[in-house]
Amino acid sequence: MRITYKDTDYVYEIINGAGITKDTAELKILLNGKTVTLQKNTNKVWMQEEGEFAIEPELAQALGRSVSLRYRM
Repeated sequence: MRITYKDTDYVYEIINGAGITKDTAELKILLNGKTVTLQKNTNKVWMQEEGEFAIEPELAQALGRSVSLRYRM
């Protein structure tokens, strides 16, 4: 899938896409060849789980929203 964030195109793949439901609170995606784990907090805001590869919080939120819209979460 593709997303444009701050005039930059990103291509990502959902690793755990088969198990996504309305109650899914964790997503694993492959972004630019690196695995990123996103978690939805109690305020329903997507945030990146700690890891070696860090992305901007706004990009994490945009990725989470993109997947949420795609899977109608």
